[in-house]
Amino acid sequence: MIEVLVVDDDFRVAEINAAYVGRVPGFRVAARAHTAAQALATLEQHRIDLVLLDHYLPDEPGLALIRRMRQAGHHADVIMVTAARDVATVRSAMRHGALQYLVKPFSFAGLRAKLEGYAALRRTVNAVGGRGEAGQEQVDRIFGALRPAGEPARTLPKGHSAPTADLVRRVLGEASAPLSAHEVAERAGVSRSTAQRYLKVLERAGRVALTLKYGDTGRPEHRYSWAARG
Repeated sequence: MIEVLVVDDDFRVAEINAAYVGRVPGFRVAARAHTAAQALATLEQHRIDLVLLDHYLPDEPGLALIRRMRQAGHHADVIMVTAARDVATVRSAMRHGALQYLVKPFSFAGLRAKLEGYAALRRTVNAVGGRGEAGQEQVDRIFGALRPAGEPARTLPKGHSAPTADLVRRVLGEASAPLSAHEVAERAGVSRSTAQRYLKVLERAGRVALTLKYGDTGRPEHRYSWAARG
């Protein structure tokens, strides 16, 4: 479970954001904070994986809070969730290590896409080994994991269509358990060979997680799930 700290000076907005987070599988709101000081105190007291951070806080800007977090040894990841949309602030957020930047106002779908991208990143890092060395292919998978779940086209090689890739994505995203290539093909209305081709491409891009199901005899069955599931 990914533990989230929601930081926003507006109590009502913090509640709305927390409610959104609670609707995304794999995420749980550990705490809310309305000032930078409260956020730092929370980080001292709780295990926090991800901070949803507003820039406009009453005691200091969100970007200044990120600096103080790192100075204090807090390594929680940060997604900026703010009305600040000037380019200077956006660039500073990137330089301070914010993984994503979501501009207010936004919909639940907008926040969900950012959270699913973050969950995919964590899963991909764990899959390639959190402390070992990574080759270029593994590095590409890690960086590619933050791409929005609904935009697989950028990772597709020549001869593959974005609509078909998105269809496979939706089938896996709606499934309650990992699926075989045959099951994906049936639900998507495509041939098994087509399903296998797209599953292989998406798995290489870090968008799909592959597991093996062993039976009593024969080769293990490949099972696929959407990596952004969390």
